[in-house]
Amino acid sequence: MPTAYKILGQSSPANTSDATLYTVPASTQTVVSTITITNTTTSPATARIFIRNNGAAAATSNALIYDTTIQANSILALTQGITIDASDVITVRSGTASALTFQAFGSELS
Repeated sequence: MPTAYKILGQSSPANTSDATLYTVPASTQTVVSTITITNTTTSPATARIFIRNNGAAAATSNALIYDTTIQANSILALTQGITIDASDVITVRSGTASALTFQAFGSELS
């Protein structure tokens, strides 16, 4: 199984709806080493991250963080070593439109 170390996804949601940050490709397993959330505004904003098994609906039962406040002009880094499988989805949501940037870094094994 070759391993590819990479930026898995980057998203700056323009509204307060769920946005896909990363979907694991077919025949692939992924280790998400770090997810960062950057608040690019001068006001606090809340963030949500969901790890959706096989694309299940985003819900409190699969939330990694839920309505966590990211202070103005700051960053939150989550270094977790999350393992996810083909068709699993990382979904993000900002409580304020265009306030937060989400990035995921890790390894794909295929």
